[in-house]
Amino acid sequence: MTAFIRLSRWLAAHASLFVTAIAVVTFFVPQLFVWVRGTTQTVILGIIMLTMGLTLTTDDFRILARRPFDILIGACAQFLIMPCVAYLLVRVFHLEPALALGILLVGCCPGGVSSNIMSYLCHGDVAFSVGMTCASTLLAPVMTPLLMELTAGEIIEINAIGMFLNILIVTIIPVAIGCFLNYQYSKSQHFPTVQSLMPGLSVTCLACIVGGVISTVHDDLIARGWLLFLWTFAVVFCHNTLGYLLGYTAGRLARFNTAKKRTISIEVGMQNAGLATVLAGNFFAAQPLAVLPCAISCAWHSISGTILAGLFLRWDKRSD
Repeated sequence: MTAFIRLSRWLAAHASLFVTAIAVVTFFVPQLFVWVRGTTQTVILGIIMLTMGLTLTTDDFRILARRPFDILIGACAQFLIMPCVAYLLVRVFHLEPALALGILLVGCCPGGVSSNIMSYLCHGDVAFSVGMTCASTLLAPVMTPLLMELTAGEIIEINAIGMFLNILIVTIIPVAIGCFLNYQYSKSQHFPTVQSLMPGLSVTCLACIVGGVISTVHDDLIARGWLLFLWTFAVVFCHNTLGYLLGYTAGRLARFNTAKKRTISIEVGMQNAGLATVLAGNFFAAQPLAVLPCAISCAWHSISGTILAGLFLRWDKRSD
């Protein structure tokens, strides 16, 4: 068990490296994750959200009531900045419909689970980070379909009700189950051990989702060459980077302290791209390339979040 705990910590510390490695390996051996499709992919995302719930306590939800102004600013920034930036980039880069759907979906999803780790690493406000993640996840079943209808409705017909139910099943219910188990068994002597395994399990599941996507779009990538990948990555890079910058700007306008500005920057910039990947596969199956921006975002958001946290720490050292 000690070995598993160490492995879990290693995976959490090197999440971006591990996910990227899986993506590269799958590109050369696409059969590895051909099984990660449809219902299997949905179940894997449900496990990721369950691991999130297992780490949440009642105190984490009390933050929503104790700091309403902070959470309101964070939620507004989350669901205003990223969809608007995605919509703008789709126009500027003249993306084809499938890729446009993918980047818009990433923009309309809630904040990513790993953003809490990044906030901790860069001395951000971790309680605020957890509160923002909880708030955006709880709002996602309504906000994500609504924002997709507004931004992508002219590209394809959006099944808003179906998307609402799918997000409810794959995010809210697993998180609720995890929270219940945490509340029920938190005093058990073995429960902390279970919790310590969750980060590694979450990273492994995310890597499986990315591997499944690479397996799905492998033939298109081969047929259209590196240009397709690089063009899509450029859009993902701009979307993610502008999210960080505009999130930090929102914190400055709200007169947040340094820790909260860093947190809102990371929370806005890092999206739940795993959820976007599953939704793209479930609702835009006729546009298989829609999952490509989602898969690239899964890997890149972890990498860029680590880089940003490091830059914040380097700034602290220079200031000292």
